[in-house]
Amino acid sequence: MVDLYVGTENTHWILHEKLLCYHSPFFRRIFYSKSNTSKSFGLPDEEDFPFKTFVGWLYSYSLPVPREESDLGVQFDLYLLAEKLEIPRLIQDVLANVREWYKYSDSYPGLRRVQYIYANTEDGSPMRHMLVHAVARLMVLEKGIPKHWDKALRKNGQLAVDIITAIQAWRLEEDLIPDARDDPAEAEELIEDSAIEEAEGGDAGEAGESTGDDDTIVASPSDVRAHDPVNGAKKKGDDLSKSVTNGVSRMALKEVPNGITNGDYGTLAN
Repeated sequence: MVDLYVGTENTHWILHEKLLCYHSPFFRRIFYSKSNTSKSFGLPDEEDFPFKTFVGWLYSYSLPVPREESDLGVQFDLYLLAEKLEIPRLIQDVLANVREWYKYSDSYPGLRRVQYIYANTEDGSPMRHMLVHAVARLMVLEKGIPKHWDKALRKNGQLAVDIITAIQAWRLEEDLIPDARDDPAEAEELIEDSAIEEAEGGDAGEAGESTGDDDTIVASPSDVRAHDPVNGAKKKGDDLSKSVTNGVSRMALKEVPNGITNGDYGTLAN
């Protein structure tokens, strides 16, 4: 038997050495090392409940079945423990549990779950692979990217690349994928939308004239003459300041921020 001390409270577990070492190369390196004669080991960074669930699996090969989304928390914590202890069979069992829950609940992984796994696993992690492929399917089927996902993808380039790679690996049939080189309809719609926005912006400027805004812009002298029947007839060399004063349009200036802040960079690890 070996003594394991878990968590900040040093919860004491007495477990079978051979059973631990049979499943875990991590424990084999600890207890079968010639340089280590101790039969005790501490895991201060682990939490009690996931480890308790691991012990239950160790002696029964069974896991609690999640009934609702909140139950997935312990599954993900147990998965991270399984990766740390290098237990392939436990990794497989937890992965199956999570996958089946999303399948039969007809739902997809939330951003918070994906962020948690990305922050605590490396590239090549089976759980990371499963989650990102599920999210890729969500992105393809949804009409638009949810705002919180849009923000996350802007911050974490690796997550965005992984989603694109997942979609690319599907090898979708060419006939199912629109070709922007052949059909410019969507681009033309963008042009039309842009024209509408500019027109609406002009109306907004005229509306600002009656509000008495302090911010003004001054039209060019040629524009003033073209729209001022009195000053527009002045000869070349006349004092333009009067025509500008008479023909100026008062418009509110709108400052357009570039939208980039220091918070827009970094990783998903919070």
